[in-house]
Amino acid sequence: MTDPGAGPRWFFANLAEVKLNRQASGDVMSIVEISCPPGDMPPLHVHRTDDEAWVVLEGEVSFFAGSNEPVRVAAGGVAFGPRGVAHTYRVESDGPARMLAICTSGDFAAFVIAASQPADRAELPTPPPGPPTEAEVAAVTALAAEHGIELLGPPGALPGDAAH
Repeated sequence: MTDPGAGPRWFFANLAEVKLNRQASGDVMSIVEISCPPGDMPPLHVHRTDDEAWVVLEGEVSFFAGSNEPVRVAAGGVAFGPRGVAHTYRVESDGPARMLAICTSGDFAAFVIAASQPADRAELPTPPPGPPTEAEVAAVTALAAEHGIELLGPPGALPGDAAH
């Protein structure tokens, strides 16, 4: 069941589509399909209200959850990031990676919708967005906080790099 009217969205440098939202699941989970370019690495962050599991559908991704030691996951594999644990990931494959982000209690899908824009086409944004301005970082940080997500560091920061 897809979030009505959401369709594919450009979520920073990624293409995202909400497959199941919190409301449709009875307030227990959300599922978001995310396609990411090679080298993609979101800011180090922690979900205060959601546990998060990732199912890698295509490509290869290193997950860092609570440690600077990566868990490298290829297509068909799964990684887990419990709520309250700082985490990030990095796309390792030469081509894009595609994965499902499954979150309980499910507020992550609402953040994706709020922080993205409808995609003109079901492809990664081209050209990729440039570095965010200070105002954009402040706006995303505030928006993330509204959805139980605390940003701890810039892209490239690992869990052992931040005091949390």
